[in-house]
Amino acid sequence: MNAPTHSAIKTHPPFTLSMLDLVAVREGKSVRHALDTALETAQHAERLGFTRYWLAEHHNMAGIASSATAVMVGHIAGGTTKIRVGSGGIMLPNHAPLVVAEAFGTLAELYPNRIDLGLGRAPGTDRVTMRALRRDRVESEDDFPNDVQELQRLLGPAQPGQPIVAMPGAGTQVPIWLLGSSLYSAQLAAQLGLPFAFASHFAPRMLLQAIQIYRETFRPSAQLAAPYVAIGVPLVAAPTDDEATYLASSTHQRVLGILTGRRGQLPPPVENFLPQLDHGAQAAIADFLAAAVIGGPDTVRAGLQRLAELTQANELVLVSDVYESALRMRGLDIAAAAARSLNAAVAQ
Repeated sequence: MNAPTHSAIKTHPPFTLSMLDLVAVREGKSVRHALDTALETAQHAERLGFTRYWLAEHHNMAGIASSATAVMVGHIAGGTTKIRVGSGGIMLPNHAPLVVAEAFGTLAELYPNRIDLGLGRAPGTDRVTMRALRRDRVESEDDFPNDVQELQRLLGPAQPGQPIVAMPGAGTQVPIWLLGSSLYSAQLAAQLGLPFAFASHFAPRMLLQAIQIYRETFRPSAQLAAPYVAIGVPLVAAPTDDEATYLASSTHQRVLGILTGRRGQLPPPVENFLPQLDHGAQAAIADFLAAAVIGGPDTVRAGLQRLAELTQANELVLVSDVYESALRMRGLDIAAAAARSLNAAVAQ
């Protein structure tokens, strides 16, 4: 992550914690286990006071079970009571805006004031699967911003003479977020006055520059009066640094698989995984996980504090690939305690 151009800020505003779940299918476990684990984790995050729980759209990936994202949002919302639930995100080029508006409008009617609609413009899959999803559709540069604005209209109050009305959907005004890992979505989110979530959990290189552009060019809108930033944070927390490093080997194996084109299910941890790799592989994994917080309670507190100070983010959205679900939830406990401590210190 490059340093911001302005002078370094040594404190941070209070921030909340949220979670992004890729609904990982673990080696030796079933898809149903992954779905059940997602709900159990969401219920735990709700008990910890997390702000929201998001699911990500991916397709044709053996280790990820969140392809039917709107269905998963309903599953999680139906099993919780107050935490916000949404997409992080729906890959909008894969869908007609009307279909998205009807799906999330239905969710908003079922779970009022609890549904978020995060939008991305990447395919969320490989090129062959992208063509299967989009058929013969040819994208232009203007499609994504036009589709976002069409979604805003479809989810807003129906206007007299409006030829197409999302039903359900019209009038629900489901909050729309823009997601991204580059400057493009930051600029568009600022132009439209939408909250912005940066995908620093896998592409942290342009994090600070994107946030700076978003804040400096933000235009207030009916949805949002001031800039609002969330950032993705890979998290593996445990009672000790050594145990956290061991558990993080599942994440390291997954990332290496992504980088080498050998995606698979989430593997169990192994001892001394990183030291066995060559320096190039170690550097590539470190670059991918530059925003990661891995360690015991003190290390986690320091890591969250560093990110909060660097980015001034309103929310830290945790992504935690821990093989054993009980140990992942224990890690969320540690992160929540660290966040409470940091926010209490800021309030004094």
